[in-house]
Formats: sequence, C-alpha cells, structure tokens
Amino acid sequence: MGKRYSQLQATERAAIMLMLEEGKTVRAMARRLGRSAGTISREIRRQPYHGKLPYEATRAAAQAFWQSRQSRNRAKLRPGTALFQTVARHLRQGWSPLQIAGRLRRMHPDAAAQRVCHETIYVALYVLPRGELRRELLACLRQGHKTRRPRSRGTDRRNRIAEELRIAARPAAVAERRVPGHWEGDLLKGAHNRSAVGTLVERTSRLVMIARMEAANALAAQHAFERLFAPVPPALRKTLTYDRGSEMARHRELTRRTGVKVYFADPYSPWQRGSNENTNGLIRQYLPKGTDLSRYSQADLDAIAHLLNTRPRKVLDFQTPREVFDKLLNRQLANTSTVALRR
Repeated sequence: MGKRYSQLQATERAAIMLMLEEGKTVRAMARRLGRSAGTISREIRRQPYHGKLPYEATRAAAQAFWQSRQSRNRAKLRPGTALFQTVARHLRQGWSPLQIAGRLRRMHPDAAAQRVCHETIYVALYVLPRGELRRELLACLRQGHKTRRPRSRGTDRRNRIAEELRIAARPAAVAERRVPGHWEGDLLKGAHNRSAVGTLVERTSRLVMIARMEAANALAAQHAFERLFAPVPPALRKTLTYDRGSEMARHRELTRRTGVKVYFADPYSPWQRGSNENTNGLIRQYLPKGTDLSRYSQADLDAIAHLLNTRPRKVLDFQTPREVFDKLLNRQLANTSTVALRR
C-alpha cells in the first residue's frame, strides 16, 4: 500500500512560526513535528512574502486554502478554444464523441494539442454550465441524456442464465453460417418504450421478419415470435440467439411451441448478434427512434421486410436475402421429398 499524505494542520503551522522565532533549523522542526524536512521547507518558501516578512501561521493557512482552490491545469477542451469549436461542429453534424476522437487522431497523429479522447469530450459536455450551449450539444448525443448516467447500476441480473442456455453452449456450426435455420432476434422499442416490434434475421440468408406486438412485454414477445416462425418449415427452425432482455423471459414456452432452441448472448456483446444489430439499423430507416410503433399494422411491417429482403447484399454476392432463403427452402423441401420416397 502506498504512502498517505496529509495537509499541515493549524497547530503545526503555529509551531513552525514559534520555532522559527526561536531560530530552530528546518531539520529540527521536522523532527519535532514528525514531518519530512522537505515538507517544512516548502511550507516556509511557499509564502508570498517569504524573505520580506516573517512566517505567520494565519497567513500561511489562508495561502494554503487559496492554492487548494486553484486548478493546476486548465481544461484542454473548454469553450472558446479552436479544439472545442471543432468538436462542437462535428457533434452538430451527428458524429459521436468516439467518431470525433478517432478522426482527430487520424488527422493529427503527431499533434497532441489538436486531438482529444472521447471520454474527455463527454466530460467537457457534462461540466458545461446550464444554458443554451449545454442543451444544444447534449441534444446532439445519440442518447441525449441531460445528466451522465453511471456505468454501473447495481447487480446485473441478466448474468443469471443457465449454462446450457448461454451462447457458449450453442452448436459450433452456427457460427459458420453454413447450415440454415439459425436465427437472431431482438425488439425495437418505440417512443418512451411503450411500443415495440419483434425482429428476426436468418443467419445464412439474412432474411428478416418483423412482427407487430400488442405490448412490450414477455408474453407479447412470445406470441409475436410464434407468429413469425409459424410459416417457417420445422427444419429451418433450429436456434434463436437473443440478448438478455427481459422480454425473452418466456423462452421455454417459445421453444415448446416452435421447436426453436433459444440461446442468450453474453452481456454487452452485440457483435454476437451482428446480423440482427445491422438489420435493426436498416429497419430504423423506416421506423425512426421516438416513433409510436403501435400505429404500424402487420401489413406495414411486412412491406418494410419485403423491401429489405429484395435488396441485393454484398455479403450474399449481391443476391437478395429472399433469393438465398428460397433456395434454402427449396433444397429443404427436396430433401424432405426424397426421404419420403425412400420410405
């Protein structure tokens, strides 16, 4: 454990004043007070009238208090500086603090004064005094919170997932995307989290399905995903990878009714459901954040899914998700017919 330091007390400063009048040396005073000689020497030399006026305990205490209130270093990112104006301009353009910091690092790799990390940007924004500038810049952040939220909010109960349901227990073949029938799922929330739609993405073909939900709870999620899986052949209903949202609390009932085995991704690991996260971003083009999703009918959501499923994708060699999925479906039907003939 490292050393601990404490400020000189009023009684110690009074003792220093008296011992100086007695002609004591710095080392003698240090031994008497149980302090280092450097501490006593700096205390005496620190006074603004050192050499002109004798050391006085009350004046020394006032000087120490004043110095403790002074900032040792001026903030690097503060209003009025060119760097702050650059950051503010990019925020207004919709850039995130991480994007701004990364761009500045690429533009000025050898000029530390012209770049700043994203954490410094957040700190600078949230310490701004109340006023129009603070409101404007905080509104530019993706979440737009007026105060900064703590990184930890107590015990994370989402970790309480049985080992056999965690993504580590999922068959290794799922990650290779060679075998069809493995899905990723999520909920898109509407304004004030009062409405939601369910989304499913097939990992091999990237086919997307969107379900209207009557509410944003576990029972509504179960019924919504049941409706989406209903027309899908059983052979293409193998697994569903989901995050640890509470809306999947009825996953066992969903598995019983559809045959889809549900696995849960690790906390704060959106890349484990990368296809779904990417697709949700595409869906947001049609269902922006802050929208009341309850006003969309199932026909509206099917139309959005159709637009996405008939759009060529580079990852599919510019085939569409519908074309790839139909090939998988036809292959599955052919295999089923062959098995039936052999019987």
